[in-house]
Amino acid sequence: MKEKILIECPTNLGLAQSEYALEPGVNKLPDWLNQWGFHKAVNPSKTLRVEAPKYAMELDVVTQVRNADAIIKYATEQMEMMEQEISENTFFILLGGDCSVLIGTALALRRKGRFGVFYLDGHTDYMIPAESNTHGAAGMDLSIVCGHGHQNLTNIMDLAPYIKQQHVYAVGNREYDEDYERPIKKSQVNYYPLDRLRSTGTDSVVMQFLTMVEVENLDGYIVHLDVDVLNDEVMPAVDCPQADGLSYAEFKGILQPLLTNKKCYGLEITILDPDLDPTGEYTQEFIAQITSVIKAV
Repeated sequence: MKEKILIECPTNLGLAQSEYALEPGVNKLPDWLNQWGFHKAVNPSKTLRVEAPKYAMELDVVTQVRNADAIIKYATEQMEMMEQEISENTFFILLGGDCSVLIGTALALRRKGRFGVFYLDGHTDYMIPAESNTHGAAGMDLSIVCGHGHQNLTNIMDLAPYIKQQHVYAVGNREYDEDYERPIKKSQVNYYPLDRLRSTGTDSVVMQFLTMVEVENLDGYIVHLDVDVLNDEVMPAVDCPQADGLSYAEFKGILQPLLTNKKCYGLEITILDPDLDPTGEYTQEFIAQITSVIKAV
């Protein structure tokens, strides 16, 4: 069994204001999960926290990404902490926050070797600012870590790309818009939107990823989980709900072989917004489902 390390990264800097909130509530996620028993169920050997700067909507004129300087600073602090803690003998569980936490994680992994990412998300997160309506880094994080975008974000400490495109599987998008999907389809990312995932088979896609990790002789990989990959009926507490999505059976079938593989370094959980689940109904079910898999690590 690996040593479990819980890392709290309560940032919302990657999101823009929404119709339902002047400030996105995803920064409350770590404390919210703790309140409903996640931390106790996971039982980590240690819990670490990287406090985030105060939320703002500042549009950086150079990168055209909101809060770019603060995100870069936060990612660097996150990297420095994670670099000291993660290894092949540990399994980290990182609680966002929004998806921009992937930047700090990818930087830490890049400093340690060659890694892959299994990116489970109801969106591609593979845009550049010119393609984004919000200019929020949470919709660009995967493209940033793959070196697609302004170098201030994509080449921190001259480490670009943090993750090579061909070492990424982007799985679960269900925003089927030609313009939206074009950037990731033109990339070398292994792309499985929800319809293709189901037609190919979840077991087959996971096996393809694990085979790639071995063939490419990667040092390891992580799983990034944006909870909006789940069906909106079981997880509506997200900023961009959409019809359809993974059932919990599909979800656990994907995660089980990925998280229990010896080359898996950890799991990121992002985007669940406590403000959209005031009674904790959906959060409690999510915790029951996800911890049943994490306990097997």
